[in-house]
Amino acid sequence: MSDSNQPETGRRGPLSGVRVLDFSRILSGPYASMVLADLGAEVIKVEPVGSGDETRNFPPFKGPLSHYYIALNRSKKSLALDLKSPRGNKIARDLAGHCDIVLENFRPGVMERLGLDYETLSADRPELIYCSITGFGDDSPLANKPAFDIVAQALSGIMSVNREPGAAPNKLGLPLGDMAGSIFSVFGILAALVERGRTGRGQKVDVAMLDGLIAMLGYLSQIFFVTGTAPQPIGTQHPSIVPYGSFKTRDGHVIVACLTERFWINFAECLGLSHLTKDPRFVLYQDRLANRDQLEPLISERMRQDTTAYWLDRLAEFDVPNAPILDVAEALQQEHVQKRGLVEKVSHPVVGEMDLVGNPIRFGNARQAPSTAPSLLGEDSYSVLKQYLDLEQEELQDLASEGIVQFGDRKMDGL
Repeated sequence: MSDSNQPETGRRGPLSGVRVLDFSRILSGPYASMVLADLGAEVIKVEPVGSGDETRNFPPFKGPLSHYYIALNRSKKSLALDLKSPRGNKIARDLAGHCDIVLENFRPGVMERLGLDYETLSADRPELIYCSITGFGDDSPLANKPAFDIVAQALSGIMSVNREPGAAPNKLGLPLGDMAGSIFSVFGILAALVERGRTGRGQKVDVAMLDGLIAMLGYLSQIFFVTGTAPQPIGTQHPSIVPYGSFKTRDGHVIVACLTERFWINFAECLGLSHLTKDPRFVLYQDRLANRDQLEPLISERMRQDTTAYWLDRLAEFDVPNAPILDVAEALQQEHVQKRGLVEKVSHPVVGEMDLVGNPIRFGNARQAPSTAPSLLGEDSYSVLKQYLDLEQEELQDLASEGIVQFGDRKMDGL
């Protein structure tokens, strides 16, 4: 990466020295490679010549950069390369020989047709860890079905419960299908790195978005296994804990979560309704669950009498788990986010200063090296090819003239 986009001094992270060749695009792979970059890995993002990652074109924009691309591609190097050309394809294979990890999220069969699959690349580099993120996995009956976040959410059962009773099924506001694929792929890659440290050999890590969401159903899946009945939608409420969820106040809503008997007792005292804790309909978990239709109206009637601010102060006084419901702007500007340093300011050579949500993981007391701004398309093509493949100037110029490699705006003189 060019000098003006180099990170400041600071701890690079536990994956410092690990190199990732990232063929992924859009969200499920790029989020995973960004996490690896946050942990200190060097990530070389391979993008198509001309267009780049599809998300570079998603509005709204800050200067030439898409909000979507900014959100998922900090601290990476951009190599713009035509993988379908013989010379570009060979460059990709050669680069894989200098990397510890290859990451891709194409449909099954694409990397095989390009000769960039695990079997091909690991033949020359058996220590290679190769992670493939798909919608459903190579051996699924859905393998060739187009996979997007909302498709995975629909098939996982999540959308069926993400609604108020009687309302239409709704997707999560977060792209959790994509994120689950990313998060579980990072788990798999890190585990494979540990095993490689013992055996010296790499392996293929196979992660499907739908598998990740099924795994994250947690107690919802167990409700079905235990009762034989699918969990039903209950909005912000909990399927087995009462009182829990959003309660309307005079001017808004407040979240309350009484996961223990102590919190239930505290909440009843907070409401001025201590007698409810002695009422046989509400004494135990199972009593409150069986009689939630009688208990929740009593709570709602009381909470509607005062403002959100009043209840937040009073709930805190009585040590009852609570929260206001913030919008995204309020969430990003709250004191916790500022104190924990979750929003970073980075400098981009074209856009100038921009805010990014940074790495949420801390390691001891050492200061983590700050993130770097997302690269322009092909910004690092020259440095990557020169550093790892030692290509001569004449060959680089030839690759550029044939459209096999694209060099970004901040490029070597003469290209």
